Amino acid sequence: MAKRRVTLRQRDARAGLALVSPTVLIVCLVLLVPMLWAISIAFQDIRLINIRYAGFFGKYTLDNFTGVLKAPGFWTDLRTTVLYTIGGTAGSLLVGLAAALAVRRPFRGRAIVRGLILLPYVAPVVAVAFVWTTMLNPQFGVVNDWGTRFLGWNDAIPFLSQPSTALLTVIAFETWRYYPFAFLFLMARLQAVPADTEEAARVDGATPLQSFRYILLPQLLPTMAVLFVLRFVFTFSKFDDVYLLTGGGSGTEVVSVRVYELLTSRKDVGAACAQAVILAVVLVVFLIIQRRATRRWNGETE
Repeated sequence: MAKRRVTLRQRDARAGLALVSPTVLIVCLVLLVPMLWAISIAFQDIRLINIRYAGFFGKYTLDNFTGVLKAPGFWTDLRTTVLYTIGGTAGSLLVGLAAALAVRRPFRGRAIVRGLILLPYVAPVVAVAFVWTTMLNPQFGVVNDWGTRFLGWNDAIPFLSQPSTALLTVIAFETWRYYPFAFLFLMARLQAVPADTEEAARVDGATPLQSFRYILLPQLLPTMAVLFVLRFVFTFSKFDDVYLLTGGGSGTEVVSVRVYELLTSRKDVGAACAQAVILAVVLVVFLIIQRRATRRWNGETE
């Protein structure tokens, strides 16, 4: 029986598969297997004391999910998470856009200013959170000192321990820390805008505001839409920023902090995984809604 000849296309496909296989295997071991294991634990009664006996298969139950959904404060924390996410995402995009527009034109020292703009994003979160908590301290913080001396405050404001200001302060920190992320992408997109278009609009008598609204903004909107999705996903599951600033107190407890407390206080691994799964489902629903809204806005059909 004649041996079947292998074509050049088949040889290239096999070579490509051989090159990709190690990467696929590593991704499955590092990401897929732990994710499936966490989902499996979410349906089991697993505590920290017996987690060594946990596996992919066990006595499945919905008790963890019903317990999480009926637990006191869960829906309040979910609402806080949504407010924190929307506020931090929108704030970082707007401030990033303003920074990109401010340093778009050449001026002396622009390179230094650009480097300083990136400082909040590249600095360690522990360091910047400590600086913020020190600055906002009601006893010796510089913000309250200036407020009482120059702004006419009667008393010092406990920004991070007062329910009326704690969430707003955390959102402000999120905006300040991650606006350089939006700045990088928006600055790159602004550099790609042809200068002739703006020059023609200026010759026709367009004001700077009109030039931004009708020329720059339409070209920035696709980039801003992608940035909004990315920042929303990252912020929705954020833990370290909130925990370092307030520990989840004063009305700033987000769902990720609640997961941490289930693991450390109650040692309930199953409930923590169940809450993480619910968090992932909410994100997936948001992405589906956002995708459909984007397609309709672009005039695409399903």
